Order: sequence, then structure tokens, then C-alpha cells
Amino acid sequence: MPALTPRRDSFRIPKRRRHVPEARAQVQRILKDWALDGELAHDVATVATELVTNAVRHCRVTLAEVEVSLSIRGCGLLVEVSDPDKGKVPAPRTEGDGGLGLVLVAGLAERWGHEVRPFTKCVWAYFVVPGRRSR
Repeated sequence: MPALTPRRDSFRIPKRRRHVPEARAQVQRILKDWALDGELAHDVATVATELVTNAVRHCRVTLAEVEVSLSIRGCGLLVEVSDPDKGKVPAPRTEGDGGLGLVLVAGLAERWGHEVRPFTKCVWAYFVVPGRRSR
């Protein structure tokens, strides 16, 4: 069983809806470069897209950028999406119009959460990489 080598890659996009597909494509490129594919890659890209969409939709800071980071940690992969609106933290909804993206995130990721950092809010999701061990 090959070990997971610690890695990290990140990029930024403008806080505009038209850049969400670009973010998904960039996540898919990173995963391909890391030789991660199949169902895991699809789930990671889907979750990253949901988190980026939420950041773009809910961040109230004008002309903000959204940062997407992927990193190998332990036996898994961490997706982090950060934006500068520290006052607006995510809250999953279970019914109603829209707002079910975090329910999807919870269903696909091993775990997820958020934290307020000095200059940003970060929403993250962690995925276990099957059949791998940490180095």
C-alpha cells in the first residue's frame, strides 16, 4: 500500500459565480496531478464546488477573493475554502429552498467544519483516502 506523501496546493478566484466552474476544474487538475481519481476525486471536486459556491454567494466583502487549498494530511485529503467575511459562518439547512449544499458536504466528506482565522473564515472538509497510510 503506497504511503501518502504530504502535499499542498492552493489557488484563488475572484468572488464571482462565473469563476466557480474554473475552481472545480482547477481542483480536478490538482487531484489528477496527485494521481487521485475515481469516486474520491469526484466527491472532493463536488464538495469543493459546494464550498466555493457558498463562499461566492454569501461573502459580503466587496471585490473579495476566495482561496481554495487542497492538502494531504495523515491518511486523507483536506479541502479548505476561505473568504474574508469572518462574520458569516456556515449553517446547514435541512429543508426549504436551496441551502442544502452543506448537507451534501456532510454526506460526502468524512467530516467538515469551519474556523475563524485572523483574516478569513475557512470552511473545510476532510476525506479519508482508502487503502493509503500516512508517511
